[in-house]
Amino acid sequence: MTETQFTPRVFSGAQPSGNLHLGNYLGALRNWVRMQGSDYQTIYCMVDLHAVTVWQDPKELRHATRELCAGYIASGLDPEKSILFNQSQVPEHAQLAWIFNCVARLGWMQRMTQFKDKAGKNAQNASLGLFAYPALMAADILVYHATHVPVGDDQKQHLELTRDIATKFNHDYCVDFFPLTEPVIEGAATRVMSLRDGSKKMSKSDPSDMSRINMTDDADTIAKKIRKAKTDPEALPSEIEGLEDRPDARNLVNIFAALSDQTVEQVLADVGGKQFGEFKPMLAELAVSKLSPISAEMSRLMGEEAEIDRILARGAERARAIAAPILQQTYDIVGMVGAKLG
Repeated sequence: MTETQFTPRVFSGAQPSGNLHLGNYLGALRNWVRMQGSDYQTIYCMVDLHAVTVWQDPKELRHATRELCAGYIASGLDPEKSILFNQSQVPEHAQLAWIFNCVARLGWMQRMTQFKDKAGKNAQNASLGLFAYPALMAADILVYHATHVPVGDDQKQHLELTRDIATKFNHDYCVDFFPLTEPVIEGAATRVMSLRDGSKKMSKSDPSDMSRINMTDDADTIAKKIRKAKTDPEALPSEIEGLEDRPDARNLVNIFAALSDQTVEQVLADVGGKQFGEFKPMLAELAVSKLSPISAEMSRLMGEEAEIDRILARGAERARAIAAPILQQTYDIVGMVGAKLG
């Protein structure tokens, strides 16, 4: 049997849950921008269906969805070069997810570590949607026959499940229909840690706003947070080995390297021997120059909500043009009678 040739296509998305921060930018958005206009068709989504696996205030969800779209665009994603949309405007995601709910096994879902982490000790009170989240994520990817997905460490297991679902579907129905999506692993230097504790990942859930740089922070706030970032009393080393057991120092050097498009080794060659009193102003100036234009553009876009809604609607239309035929073929393979879509 001839192996199916799939269109090279990238899919990724983020939850519109507010507080887009530096870790999201360096760990995901900037990489998405770099893939734009490459050899792939790029599709980037605001996954609002995933967001409601836990309760969301409706007004805040609408605001966060538009703000995330603004963050995508301000970071460099072009709605003409990439398809940008929010998930709930493309019903094919949820429709394919139901098919995948019937393909995936309970045991597969029970092994998902993110469910265990998010559900906590009282998993019986978690929503069914949170439990089935990985099947919807698989549908997000495979409804476009996406061949590549940029992933971080926390999503590798879900992508493996996506491949398992595709494999089982293809096997059960004796087809070569869904691709085995390949991960695009993010670089190690893009893992951004808390400014208050270099051993913990930067997170929007941290109660201290000083622990993160939000993409909506203005220049003064960015500079202030870097000045107050936790450090140690030692000078910066000239070699990377000197950052071992110094998580706060390593974090700030990693951020400088990522923002300046250098390796950590290159940064240390320039700043080795400097105290943080000298290095922090350098980092603050760099961060302000790179991030404050994004913040300003996000603010401008949020003042044009109708334009954001137009971009999302147009993106959803383009997304459905790809997704609807793939779902229709899926229904035909499964044996749905008279299920004509579009």
